[in-house]
Amino acid sequence: MKPTAVRRVTRPRVRGVPAPRPLLPASIEKGLTPRQRQVLDALEELIASEGLADATMAQIAARLNCSLRTLYGISPSKDELVLVVADRRLHRIGREAMAALDPEAPPLEALRAYLRAAHVAVGPSAESFGRELTAVPGARKQIDRHGEYVTGVVKSLLDRAVKEGAIAPVDTAAVALVLGGLGREFARLEISPRIAKSSDETADVLAEILIRGLEAG
Repeated sequence: MKPTAVRRVTRPRVRGVPAPRPLLPASIEKGLTPRQRQVLDALEELIASEGLADATMAQIAARLNCSLRTLYGISPSKDELVLVVADRRLHRIGREAMAALDPEAPPLEALRAYLRAAHVAVGPSAESFGRELTAVPGARKQIDRHGEYVTGVVKSLLDRAVKEGAIAPVDTAAVALVLGGLGREFARLEISPRIAKSSDETADVLAEILIRGLEAG
């Protein structure tokens, strides 16, 4: 029996929009043991479902059924550990959002697919991450870096839409700031209780309204 050929999936590249550099250097990421990777995945689920509140590194290790040595082998402090977990989560969602882009699709269709996938970052589990990151030094800067990347991708797709005549000429930088920032805006802890739907659903609905407005224009 001949082995089944593996189909290589080509992911679209967005020129001039560099992805944020991972908080965990590639050299350290590659050196992580399978157990450490498992712990990081479990810690992400723990933050998303319960949060860590005032838990110490020792208490976190106990909840994850791992050793303190395993945790300190990843990050030297709880704050940095939380940042690493959040950064890995955002990078994963970013890769999935880019994978949702069909290089052959019309620009606005690609934009819709990208934004829907990117808004997963501000879904129901994001509220727990938001609470955890509020008091962590450097968290805002980290979130902003990922947000700037989303805005950059959105601008690139809007530029393509203008070039191909899918929408009338507009200030794509300004529109990208609005469309790319919807998720972050509705994920803010003080905003979430005031909206009827979840943050990602609300962002999806408003993004669609804005994109239809561009089409009509």
